[in-house]
Amino acid sequence: MDKNETKIGVIQAGISYLLWGILPIYWKLLGNVNPDDILANRIFWSFVFMIIVLFFSKKLKDFVSVLKGFRQNRREMYALIIASFLISTNWFIYIWAVNNNHMIETSLGYYINPLVSVLLGMIFFKEKLSVAQYASFAIAAIGVLILAISYGKFPWISIILALSFGVYGLAKKIIKVDSSVGLTLETMVVTPFAFVYILFLFFKGEQALFTGGIGSDLLLIGAGAATALPLLYFAKGAQKIPLSMLGLLQYIAPTITLILGVLVYGEHFTKHHLQAFIFIWSALTIYSFSRTKLFANIEARYRKGFGL
Repeated sequence: MDKNETKIGVIQAGISYLLWGILPIYWKLLGNVNPDDILANRIFWSFVFMIIVLFFSKKLKDFVSVLKGFRQNRREMYALIIASFLISTNWFIYIWAVNNNHMIETSLGYYINPLVSVLLGMIFFKEKLSVAQYASFAIAAIGVLILAISYGKFPWISIILALSFGVYGLAKKIIKVDSSVGLTLETMVVTPFAFVYILFLFFKGEQALFTGGIGSDLLLIGAGAATALPLLYFAKGAQKIPLSMLGLLQYIAPTITLILGVLVYGEHFTKHHLQAFIFIWSALTIYSFSRTKLFANIEARYRKGFGL
């Protein structure tokens, strides 16, 4: 792969994770708006934004073509519907958690997510794991268990975020379409529900859009671009760099979110959080190292030495 192309890919993927990392600031600015109202506007304006993107990138024909193809490929159609509702659930939980001072838990969820994705790959695609990767799962599970015991309750925010995004990724593997077309399709599926809900709030006189001031209106409308841009940058970067490098870059976002939660928004970082994160970070370090060429060479020598 061309070095310049790889460099561009790293920058594009890095931008996507940077944007995801600071996205909680955006939702905090909408802290006076109910999470369900934010979600409805996020979905609706994401669809509008993506239609504009497809128009200027001359991909509307591809969009229509994929829609027609679902008549013959019901498997992809069902995967799209599942992906749409999963990502909507993920968005809602994330917005609610950020605006209810649970940013530390959201960051934990996205630290766990890569491990969930690998586990799903093992279950559904029979992907084989190394001993180090199995160890990383066990260590991560200990971290989650520490949080569950210290809270006295299951860390549901972290787990739902990790599972919903992990299964969303699984569904996306079935849908073989251009990334921008795929995102448009996903938002299209849930946009009718979002639009009806916005109308419902309007007739009740409870909608935030066009009633909360120009700043709030611009933020709600801009939620479409704020959602789509990181995903588009990610799709471009992912095509240009190795998966192992992409795996390392993905920890940028939850790290920024964790720092924001503790240092900017004053969330309490307890010793139990620290203990749990040490286990999670250790698991991720082992997992990331297990995907490098150095580890592959060491493992090969080990197997050769023991005649495996």
